[in-house]
Amino acid sequence: MIRRATVKDASRIAEIIVTNYRVNFYPFFRNDPFYFAELNVLDTAAEYSEGSEELLNTYVYDDNGIVKGIIRVNGTEVVKLYVEPQFQSCGIGAELLRYAVDNFNADNLWALEYNSRGIAFYKRHGFELTGEKMIEDEWVPLVKLARKK
Repeated sequence: MIRRATVKDASRIAEIIVTNYRVNFYPFFRNDPFYFAELNVLDTAAEYSEGSEELLNTYVYDDNGIVKGIIRVNGTEVVKLYVEPQFQSCGIGAELLRYAVDNFNADNLWALEYNSRGIAFYKRHGFELTGEKMIEDEWVPLVKLARKK
């Protein structure tokens, strides 16, 4: 069910990312120009072009031809993990995270500081807050989580 993403998955990957950003992050920032103009499926899909680093490091949860979730790993860092909102709380995120841990020794990630649901998910799966924080893009507060050793 989990496989390397292909160019054919680019639009579906983009839909999942854009939907998650709007559903989960927009309520914290209320930045209409970013979430409903700059952030769009076409531009996001273009990031997953043939041979791109994004595509090479992305894996999808494919349920009989339906991509329901994605994970992108860079080295041992989980860069992105998103599940289509309609399929959240079905174990897909857990399977994707387990895949990254088992296959790439994934042991760290950055999460939106306000994303208590996401942070709780990572904690349930063996990650803990490190105390490290950073601001991304001048306005997005992130916290670091690392897998317990």
